[in-house]
Amino acid sequence: QVQLVESGGGLVQAGDSLRVSCAASGRTFSAYTMGWFRQAPGKEREFVAGINFNGGRKYYGDSVKGRFTISRDNVKNTVYLQMNNLKPEDAAVYYCAADSRQGVDITTAPRGYGYWGQGTQVTVSS
Repeated sequence: QVQLVESGGGLVQAGDSLRVSCAASGRTFSAYTMGWFRQAPGKEREFVAGINFNGGRKYYGDSVKGRFTISRDNVKNTVYLQMNNLKPEDAAVYYCAADSRQGVDITTAPRGYGYWGQGTQVTVSS
């Protein structure tokens, strides 16, 4: 069992940077693949980025490649999403999620993640 708590969201202007964090409880965090998703009003939940258990593999959604960076600190039980050059279309509620399955690659499908945080709002003004 793991609990996830996101923080760091807020209101920024287009072109600004923002880092959101996700703190996890539980001793098995370092074994989990972690993902960031986002959901804007009226839209489906969208994969943003994923990172494997030791940070050696990362994968990004096409819309954020080159602007966003996912990282993790397994000592602090925290995963981060650094967002640079934010655009109005990046505005959404950002969720972190944990995939506890063993031996699987990073998945972009929300159904692959069994644990979710409550989300943090990111608003980007133009």
